[in-house]
Amino acid sequence: MIDYNHKRNIFSKQKKQDRPVRIFIGLLAILGLLFVARDLNTGALQSPFSPTPTPTRTFSSYAQEGETHFAAGNLEKAIEAYQNAVRIDPNNPELIAELVRIQVYSSSQKTTDADKRTRLEEALKTSADALALHPESSALHAARAFALDWYATPTIAGDSWQKDLNDAEQEAVQALQADSTNTLALAFYAEILVDQQKWNQAEQYISQALQKNTGLMDVYRVNGYVQESLSNYTDAISNYQKASAIYPNLNFLYISMGANYRKLADMSAYQSAQQIDYYNKALEQFAAAVNINDQQGVQDPIPLISISTTYVQMGEFLAAARNMIKAVEYTPSNPTVYGQLGIVYYKARNYEGSIPPLKCAIRGCTAAESCEVRNSGAPCEAATTPDLPIQGMPLSQSTVAYYFTYGSVLAGLHQPSNGYCDEAMKVFGEVRQGFSGDATIMSIVEEGESICKYYGY
Repeated sequence: MIDYNHKRNIFSKQKKQDRPVRIFIGLLAILGLLFVARDLNTGALQSPFSPTPTPTRTFSSYAQEGETHFAAGNLEKAIEAYQNAVRIDPNNPELIAELVRIQVYSSSQKTTDADKRTRLEEALKTSADALALHPESSALHAARAFALDWYATPTIAGDSWQKDLNDAEQEAVQALQADSTNTLALAFYAEILVDQQKWNQAEQYISQALQKNTGLMDVYRVNGYVQESLSNYTDAISNYQKASAIYPNLNFLYISMGANYRKLADMSAYQSAQQIDYYNKALEQFAAAVNINDQQGVQDPIPLISISTTYVQMGEFLAAARNMIKAVEYTPSNPTVYGQLGIVYYKARNYEGSIPPLKCAIRGCTAAESCEVRNSGAPCEAATTPDLPIQGMPLSQSTVAYYFTYGSVLAGLHQPSNGYCDEAMKVFGEVRQGFSGDATIMSIVEEGESICKYYGY
């Protein structure tokens, strides 16, 4: 049935009025979709279904990265990774303890007392801050004991070294009181006891650690150190080998092995087949440390210095100097390597050549002078000389050999025309003031002073 009461007309008129509004709204919607499509294509707008471009990392992924770098021997990157892990999970004492442990080990790759001190103080601060929040953590107390023990040397801690060593013992005791099964605490306590010259107790604690050991590198390393302190060099090497089998890319383990082979060589008959064999094995271990550094892109002069020292003991001074020059090139601003080079030249009886590097080490030298040392004594062109002046090192237990050797060379080569004894007597006076109680050092000083006194000084 058809409706003739104008109802269709009424509805038709309303639709005609709505149509422009709807068309306008539709055009706005289409325009909006076009803008969205454009932003999606250009990357200005991300789809809610797209994966995030930089996924949030967990502390465990950073910790795993840190462990990987540690196993590869790159301790600086290992520290960085663990620091990232701790930032994500700052209330994890075991995680922080691992960071401290690696910080301490990394100090072995620092060549100056100042750099070692800085790194160990970082480890001490990390452990102190964490213990303030977790005072009952056995892992943290053990890590702090380790850090204090390595810090507790006169060249690092100064006059407080004995107190620091006692504090290290207290931290180890607290670690074991909190958890008597903490294997690392047992091992670190044994290391502390060696440094306190309590060798029998050290053997007892490292034996307990070995009984509990589940493949910890640290336990074998410390046992190597214990055996080394007892002059059991063959047993020490065996333990360092076990440690390196667990972590084959830690250069300090090979340096320790090389040092013990060198000790065995020193105990062997002069120039015997056995002595030569031990020296060669020492060189192999030091070379392994160099190779590890090369693979990591780390320019660490310590293995090269060890190689040079071995060649000096073998009487091969040319090879010794070659390795020391390379060590200087690795760290051209490090005064320690200049001092070591000067010692090599001195033992090779290149007395005149030993003066410039020894001067750089204890008095400092200009950029031109340091460049000349690195250039084997040949002058450098001013236009190409690197801006590397060297700051001299103060007198300490670790630098005194550079001081008295420098003074001795100057005294021995003194002539009225060069006035070397002026500087020699100053150096001897400083050494006398700092080491008057050391009979061996004073005998060297007195011999040099007698030469200069002959010339009226």
